[in-house]
Amino acid sequence: MKAIIVAAGPGSRLNPLTNEKPKCLLQVGGKTILKRTLEALRANGIERIAVVRGYCSQLIDYPNVTYYENRKYRDNNILRSLFYAEREMDDDFIFSYSDIIFISEIVAKLIECKAEITLTVDVNWRQRYQGRDLHPFSEAELVKLKNGGVIRIGKEVVNPDEAHGEYIGLAKYTKSGAQAIKTAYHRIADERPAAPFQRAASLDKAYMSDIIQELIDNGKLVYSSDIEGGWMEIDTPQDLEKARRRFAGSS
Repeated sequence: MKAIIVAAGPGSRLNPLTNEKPKCLLQVGGKTILKRTLEALRANGIERIAVVRGYCSQLIDYPNVTYYENRKYRDNNILRSLFYAEREMDDDFIFSYSDIIFISEIVAKLIECKAEITLTVDVNWRQRYQGRDLHPFSEAELVKLKNGGVIRIGKEVVNPDEAHGEYIGLAKYTKSGAQAIKTAYHRIADERPAAPFQRAASLDKAYMSDIIQELIDNGKLVYSSDIEGGWMEIDTPQDLEKARRRFAGSS
């Protein structure tokens, strides 16, 4: 099992804290966000970890990590960033955003899932948005299920009252799942890279939820690994303050 972490973006919502460093290097309880992610993965025996760097890439320099460079990070989004590490997508892998903190048990549960594509989904998502006015419901990548499978995913595409939960930015792709996402990506890149793609203006601007929805629309089965909390997203100063209060004194 491998892992790919995308850490290319500048994290501008956290300026001035991210004026000179990537968001994933902000400290929470004596450790950076990225270090906490690495530890949660390695606690589950995942040693082959790749990180896609972009903004202030020279500062992201943890040992025993394979690095890929997205030098066009200002012009593209997370899906394009992932594919800078495409050579790592030749077998089962865990995908993770770089601005989330999660307990190792969430990874363990995800690894146990046998589906080709499994998304970690917080079914207790509404509780996380209490008092989170800088990152409202509309920012959540909500997930809708039917007959146990994901049928809709993304921002502002699922009615909150119909949402099963929120995709937290952590997913597992088996070897066949990885092949499916690569096939879909290259089909779009070859046929219409500059045209609107799902909810994105173009492939360059696409999120992971866009490619996942593309797979669903073309018949691929996608499932959820349900959790109730145990994670945090660090997107705004409000999020960071809350995380630092939660992890105060930890190391």
